[in-house]
Amino acid sequence: MVFFFFVCGEYTFRSEVKGYEGVICQCHNCGNMSARVIKSRPFFTFCFVPIIPFTISGFVEVVCHICNFKQPLKNRPDVVSMANGGNPGAGPYPPPANPGWGGQQQQYQGQPPARYG
Repeated sequence: MVFFFFVCGEYTFRSEVKGYEGVICQCHNCGNMSARVIKSRPFFTFCFVPIIPFTISGFVEVVCHICNFKQPLKNRPDVVSMANGGNPGAGPYPPPANPGWGGQQQQYQGQPPARYG
């Protein structure tokens, strides 16, 4: 008796989208600055060989590699404005007014230091 073992499955090829190379934006699910613009092309595989594409053109999505949240690029106008090195300032979250340590020390108010315990 001869036994033939066949494996069918799905594999997705991923690549960066031209014009969005190196663009990192905020994930709308977890809030981390870890989302990237990725083009995904899923294929049907037979014995681990990609045979038939599920789509002709693929999907262009904003993908977070921490929580695996995916969102179509057309639903993210803040990311679309960042194409080809655009200004990310048009996003829903403004930059902080005073990022980091400003180098100013607080003035002593004449009160004794707080004691705990």
